[in-house]
Amino acid sequence: MPDIMNNADIAFPHLGIYLQNVPKQFTVFGYTITLYAVIITLGAWLAVCLCERVAKSLGRNGEIYWDVFLPLMILSVIGARIYYVIFMWDTVYKYNPVEVLYIHHGGLAIYGGVLTGFAVLAVFAKIRKVSFLEISDMIMHGLLLGQILGRWGNFTNREAFGQYTDSLFAMRLPIAAVRSSDISESIAAHITAGTNYIQVHPTFLYESAWNLMLLILMLLYVKHKRFEGEMTLIYLGGYGLGRAIIESLRTDQLLIPGTAIPVSLVLGLCMLAFAVIVEIVVRSRLAGKAKEEGKEALEVPEEEAGEAAEKELVEEPVEETGEESTEKSAGDAEESEGDTEEDSEEVEEDPKE
Repeated sequence: MPDIMNNADIAFPHLGIYLQNVPKQFTVFGYTITLYAVIITLGAWLAVCLCERVAKSLGRNGEIYWDVFLPLMILSVIGARIYYVIFMWDTVYKYNPVEVLYIHHGGLAIYGGVLTGFAVLAVFAKIRKVSFLEISDMIMHGLLLGQILGRWGNFTNREAFGQYTDSLFAMRLPIAAVRSSDISESIAAHITAGTNYIQVHPTFLYESAWNLMLLILMLLYVKHKRFEGEMTLIYLGGYGLGRAIIESLRTDQLLIPGTAIPVSLVLGLCMLAFAVIVEIVVRSRLAGKAKEEGKEALEVPEEEAGEAAEKELVEEPVEETGEESTEKSAGDAEESEGDTEEDSEEVEEDPKE
């Protein structure tokens, strides 16, 4: 690997990969288009395609996700921008507010987009009179696919990387290609004399791979989910856990004002805790309900059997006791003897022929 890199190069030295002239943008008819924007747009389109396909595989309406696509996409991007600006206001935008409008300069936070997306889905579900949890479960698959692809937009932008590392997946970026604010003291301390690059964790790659594994898990499980909203919980818990771990490596963290605590780490852990607690509570209730239904199912046949026994007892003729039977037999015998005596008297009275 060369000690001097061109400004558009990216390398993974321990994997033997050296990429030359990786562009950030290109021009069409005089208009500059960033690869980040192209990747995000492509990811959003493929996300809706996946939502539609998953919904149809479950026998549900897949067309509805195209109806929500445009407002969800636009408002989520705005929400991601607002979230980023809020936490970077004092350090970046306070002294130059007009910079807030220059979204092409970078500055989107996925959590802002996700939170805004949930709000948009809630309003959409209310207007269309459909189940919020049902469409949310389907959207989570598309959201993950969008995030998997979207992180490669961070790759082309040379952003969202971690601290210095010499691990297998270590990535080298030219110093001139990254924002100076993203170069931490740890990274700067490892810049070797006579070189013009930094060597860092490719956290964009870690998150993309984590989300891919989570998506595969969700696609395998979706037909076996126990209740509406479970796929949403899996996303919240799974993504929250992965993001909390990966966030601890990044150098471009958004911090809680007045602290050195990354807001994305805290939010990720909160999402994980929320998902686990709700999953346990709902499953416990479902188990209790199933137990009650099973108990009722066992009690019904016993009641029916009792009613049938009572009915049979009422309809069954009463058996005669021995004493009653003897008296009846004696009575029958006396009647028989009486009949015999009468017959004898009749014979005696008959005249002789």
